[in-house]
Amino acid sequence: QVQLVESGGGLVQPGGSLRLSCTASGSIFSIDAMRWYRQAPGLERDLVASIINGGSIQYADSVKGRFTISRDNAKNTVSLQMSSLKPEDTAVYYCYAIIRRDGSGPSYQYWGQGTQVTVSS
Repeated sequence: QVQLVESGGGLVQPGGSLRLSCTASGSIFSIDAMRWYRQAPGLERDLVASIINGGSIQYADSVKGRFTISRDNAKNTVSLQMSSLKPEDTAVYYCYAIIRRDGSGPSYQYWGQGTQVTVSS
């Protein structure tokens, strides 16, 4: 089995910063991609940032210049450094990964349990 465990959410004032982390554990051969999504109440879950093998990175337009995604391949960890936070960044943030459990099998999608980020004064 594979698990994604997130940490680092919380309450922060507008303009502040938070760092989210997500660690994948279990039977892992390789990780093809790691992403952060977020979901605000009443809205769909949206992609925030993505990093894939080879280092290609993408961001949602709403977070470009404020958020930075990074990955530690040795630790199977992805992080999201969030700066200049705005009230509209308030959401549950989910880690997502595409993982191969062995060298010849298919890849599978996994989600973390989510971590709440609240931006409010």
